[in-house]
Amino acid sequence: MTSTAPLPIVSPARVRNAGTSGLIMAVASALAFSSSGPVVKPLLEAGWSVGAALVVRMGLAGLILVPALVRALHRERGFVRRHGLLILGFGLTAVVGCQLFFFSAMQRMPVAVALLIQYLAPVLLVILAWIRTRTAPSRLVVFGSVVAMTGLVLVVDISGATFDLLGTLLALAAAVCAGAYFLIAERAGDGLPPLALASGGLLIGAVVIGMLCAVGALPFAAPAVTVFLAGLELPAWVPLLWVGAIATTLGYALGVMAVPRIGSRIASFVGLSEVLFALGFAWLLLSEAPAPIQFVGGALILVGVVLVRLDGGAPRMPRPQSTHGPRPKRRVRRARVTTETAEPRAVQAP
Repeated sequence: MTSTAPLPIVSPARVRNAGTSGLIMAVASALAFSSSGPVVKPLLEAGWSVGAALVVRMGLAGLILVPALVRALHRERGFVRRHGLLILGFGLTAVVGCQLFFFSAMQRMPVAVALLIQYLAPVLLVILAWIRTRTAPSRLVVFGSVVAMTGLVLVVDISGATFDLLGTLLALAAAVCAGAYFLIAERAGDGLPPLALASGGLLIGAVVIGMLCAVGALPFAAPAVTVFLAGLELPAWVPLLWVGAIATTLGYALGVMAVPRIGSRIASFVGLSEVLFALGFAWLLLSEAPAPIQFVGGALILVGVVLVRLDGGAPRMPRPQSTHGPRPKRRVRRARVTTETAEPRAVQAP
């Protein structure tokens, strides 16, 4: 007789709920991130440097989420030893790398082109999965990727853009860092709480950007200015508070919680909706009305995301933990055949 612990059963309803909540979180994350550019743009035009804005943005968001990091450190004594490198990698790639490479590319080419190249991250993840699994993506994923990228080209107007090799390489590096954001966030779970990952990465990012400003690698300027948003004259701390406490905090917090639920591939394609939301915020806050072709591009992005989602399979769920402790090893008894119990051979007649 064997004795085994009962296996926990994850109901299909729980799996569907996890997938639905993950999609909602991913869309909300893209919405939060999309407000950063239109809100901080007047601040940069008024004299603030990119380095100063990034230090405030990352530092404020990291401090708001720091209670989750403190709880994780208290709960697990070897937390830094186990997860320190992953958090460091998240801070250097998903936080610092995305920002620095994108802004550096933006200085050498039109913003639309740099944004288009950076948002190749979903395609890079599809290619990476193809290489790792040696299984070609389905036709639905390929078609959805083409449709989404076509829509992205229409949304970010690249007419009249010139090619710059260094700028292209910098934008590709930003795309790789964006892909790292989704891959690292996918590994978050019970051992590494997503909010602790976000807080640690943001604080590391703020320290790195601050050091680059201190040594003169990045300019630092933070004058006391006023900015105009949606027809209102506001002090500089208002857009900074929004970008740090709302846009960045919610963007990273909801993003790292969404990716483990729906997977890095689907989350990366949902992230393309950030471009659509950014157009809406620019229209609302800066009176930059989008062209009709950009609405067509937005519709194509949504169609592409739906196509990829249809091939996404079942939503991801954290592996359930059994409440009965570890499953005992199964003991298998092997029958021993002895001379007393063995069946006698038939004796042939002479």
